[in-house]
Amino acid sequence: MVGRVRIALVSMTTAHHGDDWYAGRMRATAERLVARGHDVTVCCAQWWDGDHPTFDFEGVTYRRVTTERAPRAFVTKLPFVLNSVRPEIVHVATQPHLAVPAAKAAGRLRRTPVVAEWWARPDDATPPWRRRRAARSPDRVLVPSRTVATTVRECGTADDAVEVIPDSVDVAGIRSASVDPRADVVYARSLDEHANVEEFLLALAELRRLEWRAAVIGDGPARADAERTARDLRIDDRVEFLGALDPAEQVPILKGAHVFAQTATWAPFATCLLRALACGCVGVVEYQADSAAHELVEGDPRGSLVTSPRELADEIVDAAEMERWTVNEAYASYDHDAVLDRYVDCYEAAVADYGLF
Repeated sequence: MVGRVRIALVSMTTAHHGDDWYAGRMRATAERLVARGHDVTVCCAQWWDGDHPTFDFEGVTYRRVTTERAPRAFVTKLPFVLNSVRPEIVHVATQPHLAVPAAKAAGRLRRTPVVAEWWARPDDATPPWRRRRAARSPDRVLVPSRTVATTVRECGTADDAVEVIPDSVDVAGIRSASVDPRADVVYARSLDEHANVEEFLLALAELRRLEWRAAVIGDGPARADAERTARDLRIDDRVEFLGALDPAEQVPILKGAHVFAQTATWAPFATCLLRALACGCVGVVEYQADSAAHELVEGDPRGSLVTSPRELADEIVDAAEMERWTVNEAYASYDHDAVLDRYVDCYEAAVADYGLF
């Protein structure tokens, strides 16, 4: 885009409300767009203190649509807020789903293009008709993976309106980071109900007679159960639970490791796996129907796909025959700047279709 462009990002829930993968992705996109010189307003439920309708944070303006996370009120008020923001493009999350047709109605009046970012979880109880409206209303639907793209097409989005834009990692930072050799095998993810870290621990238990050290990065409600499982399997003396670490803290550990195991049952995009692969880890992914992790290793000669802890253990053993790397340049295209270019290209194409510039 040429010059400073006004972009409205719409999401009732933001990363400031809680730990949500999609919300974190949108926050990162907003802050990187601002760093590029664009004017970004996030239209959301209020998360800041006080009675003022807007709040600036990290260069991004957050604009209140509702004071609470109330989907019906949010959808009703959204067109009026967008009219006051007067964006040149609207990027709306499908959470709640009816926010998409509401944004489209506002965009139609102002001849403003609307792209939607598809947010969906396995336990999403949204009625099918709302999903279909969200899928068919925008000019483009952005998804993080081919797995999510299949879901969107099943909801009625035309093939040529779906665009895959993956998550990103700091490849430049990975190249310059130090190496921490504390673990040979690593698992990293929020330890929630989808973590499935027990499968990783079961695989390690199969290898208890071999020499290895493992690390589990992440925190959440499933951590206590995972630590108990490690004790029950009698491998707790070789598995270090490191808690939640930010990406910069994870990178040296990943560069020092040899294998990264992905066993989560839900992942619209496996960002932690991507970071590990860029750090040179051998990626071993346990296939799950609601996870897109397999997409990252399908074309990687160092990666593999398994279906059980026994197979995972076998692949960890086989990985010992591979050279240890600390960077894998095959993943340079997932750098933050490169992926942000794809967002900007999408915005430019949507605006050009409207003939505004």
